[in-house]
Amino acid sequence: MTQQVPVVIVGAGPTGIVAATLLAQYGVESLILERWPGVYPQPRAVHLDDEIYRILARLGIAEEFAAISRPTLGLRLLDRHFNVLAQFHRDTARSDHGYPQANMFDQPELECLLRQNLRRYPGVELRGNCDVTAVHARGDRAQVTFTDRTDGSVHRIDAEYVLGCDGANSVVRAQIGSSMRDLRFEQRWLVVDVATDADLGQWDGVYQVCDRVRAGTYMRIGQCRYRWEFRLLDRETARDFDTVAALRPLIAPWTPDVPDSELRLLRVAEYTFRAQIADRWRRGNIFLLGDAAHLTPPFIGQGMGAGVRDAMNLAWKIAAVRRGTLPANALDSYERERKCHARALIRLALVIGWSMTGGGRIGDRARRIMLPRLRFIPGLREKVVDSTTPALRRSALVHKSLRGGPLCGAMCPNPIVAGNRRFDDVAGGGFALITRVSLAADQQELLRTHAVTVVRTRPDDELDEWLRRGRAQAALVRPDRTVLRAARDVSALSRWFSHRFPLGEGAGRGARQGAGATLLAAEKCR
Repeated sequence: MTQQVPVVIVGAGPTGIVAATLLAQYGVESLILERWPGVYPQPRAVHLDDEIYRILARLGIAEEFAAISRPTLGLRLLDRHFNVLAQFHRDTARSDHGYPQANMFDQPELECLLRQNLRRYPGVELRGNCDVTAVHARGDRAQVTFTDRTDGSVHRIDAEYVLGCDGANSVVRAQIGSSMRDLRFEQRWLVVDVATDADLGQWDGVYQVCDRVRAGTYMRIGQCRYRWEFRLLDRETARDFDTVAALRPLIAPWTPDVPDSELRLLRVAEYTFRAQIADRWRRGNIFLLGDAAHLTPPFIGQGMGAGVRDAMNLAWKIAAVRRGTLPANALDSYERERKCHARALIRLALVIGWSMTGGGRIGDRARRIMLPRLRFIPGLREKVVDSTTPALRRSALVHKSLRGGPLCGAMCPNPIVAGNRRFDDVAGGGFALITRVSLAADQQELLRTHAVTVVRTRPDDELDEWLRRGRAQAALVRPDRTVLRAARDVSALSRWFSHRFPLGEGAGRGARQGAGATLLAAEKCR
């Protein structure tokens, strides 16, 4: 008999687990199929920003993540002789999202934390030792075939939705006929993870060696964990550096007084960093997320974060479509919004990587001249350590207009707004209206009927200042905290929402579908 589930998620990495948890919070059951029997033991991602930290808080694990992570203090740029060319300090307390802007962690520890948190939701099943072999779209549903590696048995699952979170070598991507488009970047790098109880005596920021020949990066991951990455030369492989003695010429600038015996190699691996993006992210109700959809070079530390953003963008939309509060074609906005955003971050990573390591001898000379002078350019120092990512492009669920100001498509802040609670805690998991002015009783009732949480700013608080800078009196915020629409006329904005957007749970299913269809039809005609 074919098992039926609402959502099948292929891959139990951070993207897949975050997607499953968010869906569970909206009451959507899912089955996660993972090839490995447990958490993949090797560390890969080591950095996430404050926006991703905010999503972890949404999952309910902010305090737990704080216990296993370490805020980083900024960026130090070095030349090939390890002279400091420039240093950019980051204030760990400054953040629009309410959490440190750059955080170092060990990925297996984070994955264990995510899986432990997932057990709180009985509607989610995680099955390891499963090889997915086929995924077929069948009308408005999909069928997944997998082999249980423990006994060789073959199983078929009928699902409303399939999320392909199965990494760079995605089976789901191949099954839907999607292929990666190369953005013309490929470099081989050595990745080294070391543990030691010795104090290295280094500044707690990221070090970047800007050199055309042997570019390198150093990061402190935890209390006793460290990560180095070095560009490999021609004919070099990871096997050439599989002992501390062999690594010593590379890591000596950071470990001059630490004996080899006190350095424990956790991993020495070769990675090929690539820049790629899938040509299509969807077929029917089958979607690609994370590395299955995009590969980002590590120069800005956004590889894992991009996948978590995918999950955040898609989960609430699937839940709303299943409830009937959005029409099915609202899911078209997923690829439209996320693909451009992912491509922008990939291009930024390429620019940063080239600016630090490219250009040959001329590039090295230019860096020696220019980098020490960056601090004199107004605003640039803050920009270097700013974690803000681009706003989403216009879509059926991002209504940009000339009168709407610059807020649409951007993330709203997450300050403390009342009773020592952050905006996200006050707004809950649904839509919210942030307003600088009071609402009339009928407006409040209208928004309450539509299940919209109203958050009134106070003079000169962070939300009030954010709206003022955005030239708006109010902003409608989606469940993923993206601004759907901003306006100077609050009453007109509330009426627009009631006419163009679905009603809350108290209204009939047909009425909710009709409102959503009107919203999308209006967008297509613009």
